[in-house]
Amino acid sequence: MPTTDMTQTEPQASASAPPSRWLRTFREAGPGSALLVCFPHAGGGANAFSAVAAALPEDIGLLAVQYPGRQDRRAEPCAEDVAELAEGAAAELVAYTGRRLFLLGHSMGALVAFETARLLAKRDVVARLFVSAARPPSHDWQEPDLDGLTDSEVVTGVRRLGGVPEPLLDDPETVSELVRVLRGDHRALRRYRAPADAVLPIPVTVLLAEADPKNSASQVRDWARHSTAGCGLERLPGGHFSLTDAASPAVPLLTRYIREEAQPSQDLGDALDDGKGAAGVRPAASAAPADLIKEILLAGLRGSRPPLSTDLTRLEDAAREVLEPNAFGYVSGNAGTGVSARNNREAFDRLRLVPRMMRGTARRDMSVCLLGRRLPSPVLLAPVAALGAVHPQGELDTVRGAAAVGLPFILSSFASRTLEEVAAAAGPEPRWFQLYLPTERPVAESLVRRAEASGYTALVVTVDAPSFGYRPADLDAAHSPFLQGIGISNYTDDPAFRATLPPDADRLAVLAHWAGTATDPALTWDDLAWLRRFTELPVLVKGVLHPDDARLALEYGADGVVVSNHGGRQLDGSVASLDALPAVRAAVGDAAPVLLDSGVRTGSDVLKALALGADAVLLGRPYVYGLALGGQHGVEHVLRCLLADLDLALALAGCACVADVTAELVSPPGDPGMHRP
Repeated sequence: MPTTDMTQTEPQASASAPPSRWLRTFREAGPGSALLVCFPHAGGGANAFSAVAAALPEDIGLLAVQYPGRQDRRAEPCAEDVAELAEGAAAELVAYTGRRLFLLGHSMGALVAFETARLLAKRDVVARLFVSAARPPSHDWQEPDLDGLTDSEVVTGVRRLGGVPEPLLDDPETVSELVRVLRGDHRALRRYRAPADAVLPIPVTVLLAEADPKNSASQVRDWARHSTAGCGLERLPGGHFSLTDAASPAVPLLTRYIREEAQPSQDLGDALDDGKGAAGVRPAASAAPADLIKEILLAGLRGSRPPLSTDLTRLEDAAREVLEPNAFGYVSGNAGTGVSARNNREAFDRLRLVPRMMRGTARRDMSVCLLGRRLPSPVLLAPVAALGAVHPQGELDTVRGAAAVGLPFILSSFASRTLEEVAAAAGPEPRWFQLYLPTERPVAESLVRRAEASGYTALVVTVDAPSFGYRPADLDAAHSPFLQGIGISNYTDDPAFRATLPPDADRLAVLAHWAGTATDPALTWDDLAWLRRFTELPVLVKGVLHPDDARLALEYGADGVVVSNHGGRQLDGSVASLDALPAVRAAVGDAAPVLLDSGVRTGSDVLKALALGADAVLLGRPYVYGLALGGQHGVEHVLRCLLADLDLALALAGCACVADVTAELVSPPGDPGMHRP
């Protein structure tokens, strides 16, 4: 139950802005400077942010929204719904569109700020949304109906959250006014629910007080679903009203974000000259991937840190905090006891690098030629099904992030967005299409024809999943995103699939038909030969671990293979992909491309895979965790970090280009490689 602080003084009227019923100016700032616009909690007024205003530095202005029904607007009725509050605030903020606006909403104010940001989205003036003590806008906050409670019961709820000095709660006149406003605001709050797909094109930062009795990390994690530009979580000490306390712990954090994003972009060279750092500066297309290190360190001079960890092995734990438990279990879960997944990592850890020195590696060329196309690096994004379970923009934000870095995205046929939608989001950048051969060949052919028409340049046929693996994380939760309709869009949008449905098929009938046709345990190598006959796209077979299977794949028409144990999600106890790689490479020779999938987490991992014979690698879970944590920008962050790590690994290993990476670079345990010429 949000409360109010009725002890603050009113702000002065602004000398530079017209009088407004909706906005109160607490701190003036010069022309072009950033403005923090604050939205109070239920029962609260603009003066709730006077302490924040007093603590902000002089270069940041502060406006606070004054809702009707309180203080100088007491004669007006309280708003009927959140949309009314947002419309009033947005209409007044149009006068400030020459400034960079940062919106901050506390408790109910977070919902008003969210809707205000949606209304202002087309004007491109809001740089970031901060939300405090608030669950996501698409969630039911389960607020009590205050109209059904006595004044005493309302005050009990207020005391639980704090924010109102105890002497005021002993004053009948103050309590009467407080309860009146709270009841009015709660009517609007209880009516509100944003659609699950309502998103902002700006980043969102969630402020979570560690001792807040109303909100926890798990309860606020779904804010990530409402931004296409990334969502981060910042923890604050204190309780529900720590944001508005006299010594607000949020002010340094708010200042850092605002200064970082409000400062005009500057050239990296200029940043080096003036020592101000380069937070938010995009590297030039010709910049080396390892320049990310310089970019991050320069930004640190302004007090800016990366929004996500640069250690990609830490993102899983961070994603656990923001993802709904079933979604996290789906992404992170493995087959059986997880032996296969552990084998993948242990295989990389066992292998040792033996770098060479003084090889002239000031400039590195990470590009590779694959299936007749030059790629900027030997990394592709692995196909992952049902990304809509992780983020509302799912595959769209993923392919945008991949395109921004220039890496190919391999779209799963079990995607939550159609292959046409993803192709449109990718633009001119390369993309491949992954295919599970279904039981009905007309459906398979239709999917391939659609991929050809949409500009996909290769097919990846996954053969190690004729049925789904035994995954306890999903089974214990009795959950599958596919049974929620997430991950079947390419089928429900396909004319050949729809033609096989009964005319009166309901949702359950569609799901049942999809489940019965999407994979085929009766497949043989002849089915690969059939596919080869009707498409000219290059075909790679994914899921090969045995060298004889690699030979058969090429014999029946494949152009290459992907060595993979499905990230440990199919057969528990299988050989690690990296351990299987040398034999597969030896079996197919040098003419056919061999890619490696499963377990890749670092640039050194990529280097080891290349040394053992891979032409390129597929990256899976790390980018999915980046998607969960930051949408498109989270994906970009993961890819840029991996490429920077790989770029440095090449330099430190004495390799000026990918072609310099040979088996001589690695040594098994116990063999330091010193005896090699």
